[in-house]
Amino acid sequence: MHIKLKFLGAARNVTGSRHLVETENIRFLVDCGMHQERQFRDRDWANFPVAPNSIDAVLLTHAHLDHCGFLPKLVREGFSGPIYCTAATAAIAEIILLDSAHIQESDVEFKKQRHQREGRRGPHPYVPLYTTEDANACLPLFSPVSYEEGVQLCPGVVATFHDAGHILGSSMIKVVVEEGGEKRTLLFSGDVGRRNKPILKDPTLFDEADYVLIESTYGNRIHEAQSTISDELAEVINQAAAAGGNIYVPSFALERAQEILYYMSKLLTEQRIPHIMVFVDSPMAISVTEVFRNYPYLFDRETLQLIYEGNSPFDFPALTMTRTVDQSKALNRIKGTAMIIAGSGMCTGGRIKHHLAKNISREDSTVLFVGYQAVGTLGRHIVSGAKEVRILGQQHPVRANVVQINGFSAHADREELFYWLSSLKNPPRGVFVVHGEEEAALHFASFLEGRTGWNISVPEYGDEVVLT
Repeated sequence: MHIKLKFLGAARNVTGSRHLVETENIRFLVDCGMHQERQFRDRDWANFPVAPNSIDAVLLTHAHLDHCGFLPKLVREGFSGPIYCTAATAAIAEIILLDSAHIQESDVEFKKQRHQREGRRGPHPYVPLYTTEDANACLPLFSPVSYEEGVQLCPGVVATFHDAGHILGSSMIKVVVEEGGEKRTLLFSGDVGRRNKPILKDPTLFDEADYVLIESTYGNRIHEAQSTISDELAEVINQAAAAGGNIYVPSFALERAQEILYYMSKLLTEQRIPHIMVFVDSPMAISVTEVFRNYPYLFDRETLQLIYEGNSPFDFPALTMTRTVDQSKALNRIKGTAMIIAGSGMCTGGRIKHHLAKNISREDSTVLFVGYQAVGTLGRHIVSGAKEVRILGQQHPVRANVVQINGFSAHADREELFYWLSSLKNPPRGVFVVHGEEEAALHFASFLEGRTGWNISVPEYGDEVVLT
């Protein structure tokens, strides 16, 4: 038995998830994500560490950009195998990848002109990492699979996808390798969801695995209770209404935007907040919301009950979807208070940057963060208390009320991750802590060692281990 595991992303950092697995008969990737931290973007521009045409398949845990966003470049450089994932993931990944390509194409000329004005050159060529044509080229390779149904990758290697409870269609992937009368089970957590979250079902639990790759985004944190989200959100909205300004919510188009709609619908129905308008100012979030409507069988019982009663969180009277640029610009003329949900979630691109450029220096405005902000992103600078930030090439003083609600997180925290691992009946041969900033990953590894005595390691980018 000879299995080789190489960590090509999300190793002591959060984004760019790529885990390469090799056996005697196959070479495959689990996830193929883009890096979003500025200091790691060079990895996306560099040649891939192995020849893309030597990779037989990609197993995709879910459709977040840091897990699927590198696929078009991989395909352009020679990968032509199947991309296995759930049908919902395939539908959302199409939206995510096409949007990513469009943003990159749009940003190239803007950055080039800005750098020329500033008399400098950027670190990367003035071309997109990949184009819309590249994104479209990888779509035919998607091969949808169902939860709990094994997929034979090659003789002796079977992968099974299980509900991760993180975002719609997200998966944990169990890979069973059988060679020479021996069997090994590899368990890839993907991003672990949280129990008792609205909309989605709880994460799947497992009773056995030889090796586990587990995320650690919040491996050094304990989330606020989810039960307090409604109260916190109501307080933010009521304070913003009293100030007379708008609420700008940098939001991931996938899952977070839909979850905000869930809570806003609830608060409006319960009349706990003024009847303000809610604008989803993100074509991608609007498209993703349509996908949600197409996969109700993935919802939890409570959300299905709301839909049955005619109270769908994705369709309420105060909700307006703004697809066009002109509609987006018009939002800046709103008098009074409205909530504007716009991408991207870490303020690294999209319409939220334009809203922030116009409003972050206004004392009556509120900027509400409801998601993780990676080191090096504009969002992280703002939530860390920066007095001035650079947006679209200009410096802006931060005078808006900046608020962060952590309970929204779709990632399990330290205790929830430990609960998930604790379902294993026997100690695994090895646990690899990935997908977390170095401090969080090391803290979680130390925590696990102290609680379990298991063999825990925190790989670095490019590390390779042989699972004998």
